[in-house]
Amino acid sequence: MFRFEDPKYLYLLSAVLLLALIRWFTYRNQKRRLRKFGDPELLQALMPDVSRWRPSVKFWLLEAALTLLVVMLARPQFGKSISEQKRAGIETIVAIDVSNSMRAVDKDIDPNLSRMDKAKMLIAKLIEKFVDDKIGIVVFAGDAFVQLPITNDFVSAKMFLSNIDPSMIRYQGTNLAEAIRMSSHSFTQAEHVGKAIVIITDGEDHEGEAIEAAREARNEGRNVYVLGIGSPRGSYVPDPQQGGRFMLDNNGNEVLSRLNESMCKEVAQAGGGAYIHVENNALALNQLEAALDKLEKGSSTVYSDFDEQFQAVGLLALLLLIIEICILDRKNPSLKKLRLFKK
Repeated sequence: MFRFEDPKYLYLLSAVLLLALIRWFTYRNQKRRLRKFGDPELLQALMPDVSRWRPSVKFWLLEAALTLLVVMLARPQFGKSISEQKRAGIETIVAIDVSNSMRAVDKDIDPNLSRMDKAKMLIAKLIEKFVDDKIGIVVFAGDAFVQLPITNDFVSAKMFLSNIDPSMIRYQGTNLAEAIRMSSHSFTQAEHVGKAIVIITDGEDHEGEAIEAAREARNEGRNVYVLGIGSPRGSYVPDPQQGGRFMLDNNGNEVLSRLNESMCKEVAQAGGGAYIHVENNALALNQLEAALDKLEKGSSTVYSDFDEQFQAVGLLALLLLIIEICILDRKNPSLKKLRLFKK
């Protein structure tokens, strides 16, 4: 298999092409100017040491060398060479509450962002902090499913994160127990690796059994951390189908969603983790990082199956440059008497 490690450098080939065009126009103008002085055959007889082809040969040798140097910068790779690297990190499954209550805007905390927007911004910042770790994303409301299997592809993680919205799950509610169990089953089989379940929710558990699920996860070696997002005072939940109006319950009253901190703390305690109230994203992120840093850093092996070939290209470019230097612009007087074929 052949590829370029840094293909962006191949755009420099346009500069090599531009030099060739300039050379072509210059050569045409030079021939036109020489014709003004006299007949080309007569001029050639008057300048016996001037070579017609050597300048062109030298130029195209330089062009070829420049082309090879650009290819060398792009780092051509061919063949297979396995290299082993050890990386130390943890595995984190982020379970994001996508129930309708996450649409609420807590004006006493942040009047410009909904709970969902704050949660996504927080996780995006967390992903940027990861280096040798792995992350997966689970979304839940009345049910739970894996949005992103555990991976170290942080670009894909951000892309999947941006698509999360409360409209993803039709069955509404807040089933924390199912979210914890789904997250617990989403880790790899690697041993001696810290495994964390980070739940972002407003804590309105409508199904129950969350504490039992957290305790089960802890027994399996998964630490459960709960990030409570929202206001204990409560906020009304906007109805996306009614414009600026709020959602109504069965009695026709506006739905008021409150952060259930007591339940969040109980779940975190049962899961052997910590509870963090998200008021300021930066502060909450620092607290979460400090908690995750206490987990055991496992090691993983990374293999590379490409062998660098830029050395061969560089040697070929150097050879062309040496040949170009050895070729003189004029004919060599010592070779004038040399005749390989006599008339």
